[in-house]
Amino acid sequence: MKSCGLRCLFILLSFPFLLQANLSPDYYSKTCPEFDQTLVQIVTEKQIAAPTTAAGTLRLFFHDCMVDGCDASILVASTPRKTSERDADINRSLPGDAFDLITRIKTAVELKCPNVVSCSDILVGATRSLVSMVGGPKINVKFGRKDSLVSDMNRVERKLARPNMTMDHIISIFESSDLTVQEMVALVGAHTIGFSHCKEFASRIFDGENQSGSPEGMNPKYAAELRKLCANYTKDEEMSAFNDVFTPGKFDNMYYRNLKHGYGLLASDHAIAFDNRTRSLVDLYAANETAFFDAFAKAMVKVSEQKVKTEKHGEVRRRCDQYNDYKG
Repeated sequence: MKSCGLRCLFILLSFPFLLQANLSPDYYSKTCPEFDQTLVQIVTEKQIAAPTTAAGTLRLFFHDCMVDGCDASILVASTPRKTSERDADINRSLPGDAFDLITRIKTAVELKCPNVVSCSDILVGATRSLVSMVGGPKINVKFGRKDSLVSDMNRVERKLARPNMTMDHIISIFESSDLTVQEMVALVGAHTIGFSHCKEFASRIFDGENQSGSPEGMNPKYAAELRKLCANYTKDEEMSAFNDVFTPGKFDNMYYRNLKHGYGLLASDHAIAFDNRTRSLVDLYAANETAFFDAFAKAMVKVSEQKVKTEKHGEVRRRCDQYNDYKG
């Protein structure tokens, strides 16, 4: 094949993300051989102490990686001059335990091998370990990412799906990240663990009632219990419900099985179970946990490797919440 010379060089310089980093499962084997062992130890201790850490970290992973790739931009704290992704409206409810976990791992790793392991690799590695720890599939992630040099709240809104969006809108968001409908349905299975705040589904259980007294497609008894739980959600913003009412702490295919019986919590959960483009996949994953695990693991790897920052377009942050050139 002929070289395209200056023309290809211009294209690569115009689109720097085409210069992909050389990711490898053994990336730190020589520069920080204790990285993975240290990460797993701290992840295990944190998950035992705070069992919602797995779900929170998985959510943090998605909120980072769906906005310009896995680059730890979600971890950057806002300054008086710049509001970061972390303070975008959709990110304000991200759990503190997930941020705390990444900070703990980063601190420990910096003591062993300073300025070597990126915060983005720590988040990806921690998510991988936690999913497996709570019963989910093994995810064969690679390392070698650099941390972003930019975190801007204005880049968030069009990249993350909200529970009240139409299925057309949700599919378009995933497609903009080069993810298929099949991959989207598999990734939404992350709802098998964790919880959602009442404000995220309040309009469904309090406003969208039909004559039977429950939202369309929702089990009436389930709807009634949710109303009791969330009765004072406007006064207590921390009120929440498990996404999977039956096995909330276990990564399994119960989320899909719930949808088929009216136990979908969010409006988007209900939509994905009955839309013609997604229903057959929900049925497949509800019946076959192995198929779900395989699809989820592959989709997670794909998400983790998109738009990886290279040396020129990233750095290894010394602190995950601020850039290396931060001057206060």
